[in-house]
Amino acid sequence: MQRNRTNQTAHKNLLAAIVCAAGLFTIPLSGRAQEASQISLTLPQAIDLALKQNRTLRLAGLSIDDMEHKKEVTRSAYFPHISNDSKVTHITELAGVEIPRGAFGVPSATGAIPAKTLFIDQGAATSYTSGTQLTQPLTQMFKIHESNRAATADIDTAKLQFTEAENGIALKVRKLYFDLLVAQLKLQAASSEVTASELKSRENMDAVEKGRALDVAILEGRANVLEAKQTVLTQSLAIHTLVLSFDDLLGLPLSAKPQLDPDTSIQPLSVPSREDCLHIAREQSPAILIARQAVLKAKAGLGAAKDAYIPDVTGLARYSYQSGVPLLVHNFGTFGFNLTYDLFDGGRRNAEIKDARTLLAQAQTNLDKTLDEVDIEVESAYDRVEQSESLVRVIEEALGVRTEAARLADRQYEQSVSLASSQAEAHAKLASTKASLLEAMLSLSLAKGDLKRTIGQMPR
Repeated sequence: MQRNRTNQTAHKNLLAAIVCAAGLFTIPLSGRAQEASQISLTLPQAIDLALKQNRTLRLAGLSIDDMEHKKEVTRSAYFPHISNDSKVTHITELAGVEIPRGAFGVPSATGAIPAKTLFIDQGAATSYTSGTQLTQPLTQMFKIHESNRAATADIDTAKLQFTEAENGIALKVRKLYFDLLVAQLKLQAASSEVTASELKSRENMDAVEKGRALDVAILEGRANVLEAKQTVLTQSLAIHTLVLSFDDLLGLPLSAKPQLDPDTSIQPLSVPSREDCLHIAREQSPAILIARQAVLKAKAGLGAAKDAYIPDVTGLARYSYQSGVPLLVHNFGTFGFNLTYDLFDGGRRNAEIKDARTLLAQAQTNLDKTLDEVDIEVESAYDRVEQSESLVRVIEEALGVRTEAARLADRQYEQSVSLASSQAEAHAKLASTKASLLEAMLSLSLAKGDLKRTIGQMPR
């Protein structure tokens, strides 16, 4: 008997400690909840908000802008290039032409020509030159064209990656939305379990006092109460973590407290047949389209490597001004062509062609691999959809049984045939089954959303 009293005292102390711990967790959470801003969201609104404010999508959008600007840089090589080159130079010493006295004769009528030695400067010590030149690449157009093809492939790849990120964000919003709804329903079920456990514990205490049960029933009842309260605390913390992740995904302040609409969340997603999904995935899957763009870029790289054997011919026109340079007029023009060709490069160009062919083979192999992987993903996703549909049907039948059991428990309690704890326990199991059904239905919706994402469609 003394041992039972000691155990009862220990369990009371344990219960008090857990209640205090729960208070420590719930006080700051409730304080934050009061300060948090309330936001009512349906699932479509949450997806639209995430597509608008998510930082990952912003980075993907900036990547598209970056590739477009790089394409502009590459395209500029098509057009003529106009440049100016101006110089000011000073020479420390100039060479000149010296004409001695009488170099052109000494006529009697005029005397020596020239009459004295002359020194004629060539140019000035300080000279000024300025030239404006226009150059137009000619044979380089082949390589420029291939570079633009590669830049276009980069832009298309960035756009496909943005679409893939959008689909992934939409699916993640759907998952977190559903996880929050399930967690809230599980919290309600756990709260019902606490109520049922407390009623059962009080009934056990009455039974022990009246001699209808042993003292161990009291300990068992208290243990059940503590376990139920532990579940409530765990679910509360899980909900808080999910809310933080949800706020961050939608680009909301972390203090925001979204209020989710459960009625609009389980909107059915229509999915095509298995054969149609495989066909659509081949045409629309971002992973396949990105792999195809990699093949196009590799082909452009191979073309540019082959074009390196074409001599570089550039047309040029230059207008120049000079002052201080000997034997030139102040203003003059220059027209012509410039040809550059590498006679020997140590096998560099041939090695670049081999490397480009290797990259093309890699890209083609990766495309074939991606096609097979997407087919497998579609098949697996469709299997999950069918399995989830079967699971929903089973849990719906179980819910019907639990509903009937709860109805009978209510009637028996009204007729004083059963205890209040039996009624509360039946309703707690009903709430748990409802949570399981919601979880199964949401899993089905997620499976369909993942299937739509795999075939390249927005899981809205």
